Amino acid sequence: MVTQRAVFGPRNSCDDAAPVTSMKLTGTYTIPGPRDKAFAMITDPTVLQRVIDGCEKMVKTGEHSYDAHLRIGVAGMKGSYVGKVQLKDLNVPESYTLVIEGKGGPGFVKGTAQIALTEKNGQTEVHCEADAQVGGLIAAIGSRLIEATAKRMMDDFFRKFAEQVKGQGS
Repeated sequence: MVTQRAVFGPRNSCDDAAPVTSMKLTGTYTIPGPRDKAFAMITDPTVLQRVIDGCEKMVKTGEHSYDAHLRIGVAGMKGSYVGKVQLKDLNVPESYTLVIEGKGGPGFVKGTAQIALTEKNGQTEVHCEADAQVGGLIAAIGSRLIEATAKRMMDDFFRKFAEQVKGQGS
């Protein structure tokens, strides 16, 4: 489920009404394999780099924090983003909070996702509730397009993640 709303707020001292789109994304995904394994892999930066669309590299900057470099295109508007990824409130193997911030030519993105993992019949059910804000030029292309792109990216992430877990064997 995706809900969104558009808001306008200050961008910088030169532009006092830049568009910002806020979204709430939720999804539940079934991952093949036990919860312990799924948790270890979903918090592994090497795995994350492989399954995040457009992720060119992730560099460790702290115990659970990374600098990320992504190249993403939305509606013909491609851009590079540099940002920070943090894993917080780790409750191994049940849950954690993912915090992201990124900036690039097309604008910025900020988000927080609550990730909960539940073991069911030898598989893992991953529930994700995310709040995100997208601002700048990229937000100006339309909230419906941003919403659809964000949902597709989340679905693609978990599809690729499930393939990675399955490829590792149980």
